[in-house]
Parts: sequence; C-alpha cells; structure tokens
Amino acid sequence: MDFELSDDQQALRDAAREVLDKESSPERVRAADGFDRKLWASLVEQGWMGVELSESSGGLGLGMVEAAVLLEEIGAHTAPVPFLESQLALTALSWGDGDDSAREWAGEWIERLATGDAVGCVAWDASSPVLYAPDADVAILCRDDELVAIELGDRKPGREPAMDLTRRLAWLDSGDRPGMRLGGADAARRLLDRGATGHAAQLLGESARVLEMATQYAKDRVQFGRPIGSFQAVKHRCADMVVDVEGMRSCVYYAAWCIGAGHPEASMAASTAKVWCSDAAKRVMASGLQVHGGIGFTWEHDLHLYMKRAQLDQVSFGDATFHRERLARSLRARVEAGESVL
Repeated sequence: MDFELSDDQQALRDAAREVLDKESSPERVRAADGFDRKLWASLVEQGWMGVELSESSGGLGLGMVEAAVLLEEIGAHTAPVPFLESQLALTALSWGDGDDSAREWAGEWIERLATGDAVGCVAWDASSPVLYAPDADVAILCRDDELVAIELGDRKPGREPAMDLTRRLAWLDSGDRPGMRLGGADAARRLLDRGATGHAAQLLGESARVLEMATQYAKDRVQFGRPIGSFQAVKHRCADMVVDVEGMRSCVYYAAWCIGAGHPEASMAASTAKVWCSDAAKRVMASGLQVHGGIGFTWEHDLHLYMKRAQLDQVSFGDATFHRERLARSLRARVEAGESVL
C-alpha cells in the first residue's frame, strides 16, 4: 500500500508552506500578539476554511487528510490564527439535528465561518481555558455528552495570560446563555476525534520544525574545531528525534484518514495519535533544547515559540493520560464482548 501523500496533497502542502513562510515568520508571530488578522484574511482568501466543505457549498471538496496537511504547516509555523478552532466549530454546526429553524441558524454560522466573517471556538473541557475564546463569535460546548452551540456576541470573555504567546486563551462561562443542540454522545465523540487529531497534527508540525532547527544548528555550531553534530551524543539525540517525528507522522495521517473515511477504528486511531504525539513532542522539544545548549534556554530564541505552543497542544482535547484511558475502555469493551483487539 502507498501511504505517501498524493500529488494533489503534496501540492496543497507546498502552497500552504509558501504562504506561511512569507506571512508567518517568527518575527511576525511575536508581533501578532496571538492573532494575526491579516494572515487570517489571507488564509480565508486561499479557501482554507472550506477545505472540507463540498464544492457545491463553495468549499474545496477535500477531506480530513487535507485538513491535517494544513494543520501540520500551521504548527510548523506557529501561525497565530484560529484555523483548527473555527474548523471544528464549522464541522460541529454541520451536524445539527434540530428543526428547520435550528438548521437555518446553523447554516448562517457555517457560511460566516467559511467566509472568515466569524471565528469559532470549542470548549471541550470546562476545567481548561478555551483557545481563541476572546475572539470567537460562536462557541461549541460539550455538556454532559451533548454538543451545544452558543453565540458570544458582545459578551466575549476577557483574555487570560498564557505562556503560549502564539494564541489567545480565555475562560468561557456559558452561564445562562441559551444554546442550540447539535448532537448527543455520538457527535461529542466524533468532535473529540477531530480535535485530538487536529492538535496531534499541529504537534507533528511543531516537532518537525524543531527537528529541522536542531539538525541545522548541529551542523553550524562548532566546538573543539568540529561541528557539534559530529559528536555521538548529539547524533543520538537527533536520531531519536527523527524516530519520534516519523512515528507522529504515521499516527496523525492514519487517524485523519480513518476520520475522513468514517472507519470504525477512527476513535482508537485518534486517541493513539494524541497519545503518541503528546509524548513524542515532549521528547523532541527536550532534545531540541539540549542540542541548542545555552542559546536554547533564552526566551528570545524561536525554539521557545514551539516549546510553549506544544505544551498547550499536548493537553488540548485530552492529554496522553486521558487518551490512554479512553483506549483502555475501548479495548476492555471488546474483550468483554469476545471480540478481537488486534
């Protein structure tokens, strides 16, 4: 079987990389203060928000694998835009199971999100601050295994300070705001799969870029008359990073394919991707820091943009422990039902 990206998917990746290389440099990321609206407008103009919308609805008519391609590049460039959050909100709204008026309401928000006129966010865990809640117009909440959409309007929450300087956070209190039901436990599960896979894709991009930075530094930095990359300890660090990153890549794209294909293993694949990518990203960031030595410990170094962003992605939509327990529950249910776990 061929697990490589297709020619069209590689072209999408190259186009995304070209745009982000130009418009999401580290200097511009720092200056954006968590949300680069000019970059956001550029990505919307490129049609990114419609990546999974059908062509008849004005979208690109692609799928979750293509969305993962874009998310990997967003992670690799620490792009300060609410792409994943708005994508998740748009997808959840498309699942609305209410009456005609509810579907019409959801359709209006889908159109606004697809055109970049509105920003979405998702409050999956009430105990955690929500990415881009300070800028969102519509929020998706998970309440007792039920998905609910609420309008934020002029009651957006205030921004909270965070170590991740590339995105904005806020505590989202739905309070007495009326909500529109979008689905029950099955919809909540599917949104969890997508959110976990999306953050895993961003972790892949972040880790791949740190690997690239570390190997380049190992070639350029000279000690005792030799590049530090020639020393065995540094070689081993970089080799371990390659193993981790390639494992992340396999997990992420398999999970994205499962979700896009409606495969029955989608939830297990998503949780597997989140477990591996959360753990592997920690190792990659630590190794990148060690390879860079003293310069890597300075806050001003670009490495810290990736380290802090990765720390937040590792816990968003469930950390590794949460997803290990989710996998264990799924496997136990299979065993009790007399089914194979392989």
